[in-house]
Amino acid sequence: MKKKETLKDFYINHGQEYPKKGQFNIYRREEFACDSTSLPPNRRDFYKISMITKGTGVLSYADKSINIDKPSITFLNPLIPYSWEPTSENQEGYFCLFTEDFVNSNLKNEILSKSPLFKVGGNHVFFPGLESLKILENIFENMFREINSDYSNKYELLRGYIQIIMHEALKIQPPDSFYSSTNASERICNLFLELLERQFPIDAPSQVVKIKTANEFALQLNIHTNTLNRALKERTGRTTTEWIAERITKEAKALLQFSNWDVSAIAYTLGFEHSSNFIIFFKKQTRLTPNQFRKSFASIS
Repeated sequence: MKKKETLKDFYINHGQEYPKKGQFNIYRREEFACDSTSLPPNRRDFYKISMITKGTGVLSYADKSINIDKPSITFLNPLIPYSWEPTSENQEGYFCLFTEDFVNSNLKNEILSKSPLFKVGGNHVFFPGLESLKILENIFENMFREINSDYSNKYELLRGYIQIIMHEALKIQPPDSFYSSTNASERICNLFLELLERQFPIDAPSQVVKIKTANEFALQLNIHTNTLNRALKERTGRTTTEWIAERITKEAKALLQFSNWDVSAIAYTLGFEHSSNFIIFFKKQTRLTPNQFRKSFASIS
């Protein structure tokens, strides 16, 4: 399974030098090989706001794809797996990248938490009109000037510009030109399995599985639970719950065989609030209690 793309990976994939320092950076698309670099489906460990003023392409995330065929602004965060396929040369515009360190409480306050940048579900692509486009272009140019300044509080000012961008986006109606990709079910399956597998292996008692239910996985993938179940059933013949149970059982067996942790510690790492629930679950999957399974393995070895 693919690991989440890091900020360093992003620069390498674009043939750019990785700036080791800086919680915020801004670039012009035409200077960053955006017309010739595809982004495969994956999550990134950073936030990205991208505004295209010239050029076309296809942005896909979860079970949605959208043709970018006019000026647009897109908000992407670490929770959203997405891909980008340029379909024209001479891409122009701007984009900024920033890390979790840049995101403070002011950016995540009660109002802006509902914005496209931080909202888990919903639309993340907007097509500004001419007036909004001019405003947004000016903001990006101001950010360019500020990032290169010696002003001691420039990151606070940059956060202010990000807030203005988000408010401008909230004024724009979301696009209605989404279409279902021909391989949407396959992509959903791959993203689900990647997200499931990323939680394993469990290497320490303090490591806890955090995404455990079909609803939680669907939320992470920005789709409805029924959509996720339907895609998995169509492509694999099994439901989301069956996949989750199988992977947790596999990890439980490994921990029982190769660690000396007690059953309550294993139950905790696998996301069970009470060890009794884990014992019931494990016996349902294997017809043995955890201790019976451990003893049977010990006798064989």
